[in-house]
Amino acid sequence: MKLGFIGLGIMGSPMAGNLIDGGHEVRLFSRSGAPQALVEKGGVACGSAREVAEGADVIFLMVPDTPHVEAALFGEGGVAEGLSAGKIVVDMSSISPIATKDFASRINALGCQYLDAPVSGGEVGARNATLSIMVGGEDASFDKVRPLFGLMGKNITLVGGNGAGQTAKVANQIIVALNIEAVAEALLFASKAGADPARVREALMGGFASSKVLEVHGERMIKRTFDPGFRIGLHQKDLNLALSNARELGVSLPNTATCQELFNACASHGGAGWDHSALVRALELMANHEIGS
Repeated sequence: MKLGFIGLGIMGSPMAGNLIDGGHEVRLFSRSGAPQALVEKGGVACGSAREVAEGADVIFLMVPDTPHVEAALFGEGGVAEGLSAGKIVVDMSSISPIATKDFASRINALGCQYLDAPVSGGEVGARNATLSIMVGGEDASFDKVRPLFGLMGKNITLVGGNGAGQTAKVANQIIVALNIEAVAEALLFASKAGADPARVREALMGGFASSKVLEVHGERMIKRTFDPGFRIGLHQKDLNLALSNARELGVSLPNTATCQELFNACASHGGAGWDHSALVRALELMANHEIGS
């Protein structure tokens, strides 16, 4: 198939690479330019999102936030200018569910189809094509794109109509943040009490407290490997979506708010670019104790 991919950062580059490896022609655009490694694989560098859309049947987006998606779709030289009837736009960014419904309506008005398909699994999942993909949109569009999703991920679920995929992603980010905070508290407690946090983690991995966050991010906390991964700044954005939408729904998310404050503390210490497992640093500052010290 003729595909397009817009947004070639930490996540987008390996995802686009997996589509190329799957035998598809992939047109590429990023504000910083298409990575040479993808061009060498056979990707086609383009000068604008419009140029991508003009030559592709399915156009994927993977950019940081809601305004970036809107600009890529509807700004000057954007995707909308290059669409023709029957094409499918797939936004794999993590953005506002409410804005997503508006974007879908505007793309549908051009005679095209729209899927919101945010992902979970981080850089490792993107590289290994093991992402979880949460999709919102019509069944027919999903069925057409599902084989392409299969080149990028493993757990692929049509959640509901447009916006439902983004809603599922917000829920995912709430769970991940609260799990990171719980693991950070537990390992900090163990270390402050004089136990070896690495051995505590190993013991907990065999019990009911075991989780992917304990496995991956717990190890990051102990080894102090806070290169992203998934940046704190992006998780702040996702939790802001959770909290702002919760206000509109009249729902209280007290522990989500607490995690956001801990991320805010990290960011104020220059950590917006740290991996989100570095949330532990905010707790360490309050305890005046670093895990493993």
